[in-house]
Amino acid sequence: MLSLPIRPARTTDPREVDRLYDICLRTGADGGDATARYRDPRLLGEIYLGAYLAFEPELAFVIDDGSGALGYVVGTVDTAAFEERCARDWWPALRARYPIDSFPADTDDACLVHAMHFPSTADPAVLDLFPAHLHVDLLPAAQGGGNGRRLLEVLFDALRERGVQGVHLGVSETNTSAIGFYEHLGLERVPTDEGYVLGLKL
Repeated sequence: MLSLPIRPARTTDPREVDRLYDICLRTGADGGDATARYRDPRLLGEIYLGAYLAFEPELAFVIDDGSGALGYVVGTVDTAAFEERCARDWWPALRARYPIDSFPADTDDACLVHAMHFPSTADPAVLDLFPAHLHVDLLPAAQGGGNGRRLLEVLFDALRERGVQGVHLGVSETNTSAIGFYEHLGLERVPTDEGYVLGLKL
């Protein structure tokens, strides 16, 4: 796998945003394709991607082989402030579009809608050391060749330039390949009751 170019995401281009939402869906099952799991293909992106593109576009970067984005990283410098802004400016419109009973209760879509109406918040103990957080997703065509590492390093450098002392991310405990990748980059498990969280001092 060759090293692919990295560039800022075109967050005001609807076609690029749609492509990034599609990547979010196609990597939404522990890195695998989650397309078959959801009736609404936009839901994952609305929860885990859209607000970052809208509120902190300067921290959105993509891997692009010349035909379009094959992966992305997004982040925020201040998780607590980001959560407050989402509560004020992101979730209300989505809740209006997706009422709590939008999908049958036993569906994955319903779980995402529930998360939209009752979003989790980061553990303050984590934020004391790692105030920033990120999401990163790469399609198989962009995996390997150090592309994931380089993409994350671009974000880490951008966070350092903004004086951020640490960054964290959540990952499914069943996604062992991702956990191994992050640990290889120097991220360490952070004790928390909020799931599997990894942190890095910058």
